[in-house]
Amino acid sequence: MVNYDIYISAPLFNEMEIEFNNKVDAFVRNLGFTTYLPQRDGGEDEKLLRNPELYPEASRRVFERDVQALKNSRILLMLIDGRVPDEGACVELGMAYAYNKICIGFQTDIRKFSGLQNNLMIDYSFTYNIAHTWDELREILLKIKNLK
Repeated sequence: MVNYDIYISAPLFNEMEIEFNNKVDAFVRNLGFTTYLPQRDGGEDEKLLRNPELYPEASRRVFERDVQALKNSRILLMLIDGRVPDEGACVELGMAYAYNKICIGFQTDIRKFSGLQNNLMIDYSFTYNIAHTWDELREILLKIKNLK
């Protein structure tokens, strides 16, 4: 079993999302953390998901592998940008919270559920206040790194 410092939870369904996820991953790695990034570390199963005949088997493998990676991570970093948070990322946040992981949110998007905050089930699942800038994210991550 591979252990990771941080599981990066984010949507990964278009070029913009994938590019942003890679940028966050590089940022986190440059601070000295190991990461699990599903779009990179998930393997070939994501490509199989495009074939409807293989979907049930491939989707089960993707789910099980990502859940195991989450269990083997110390921290969940959820990227919250978008009109609404990604459904899969919300499930991962709930799992991480239930597994007593450190949960961090990163939201550069100004759109929110009620104009002032996200859905309370999301906002109150985080261990720290949501980071809205790269500097705030760095500050939180360095604080955690110093707690080791």
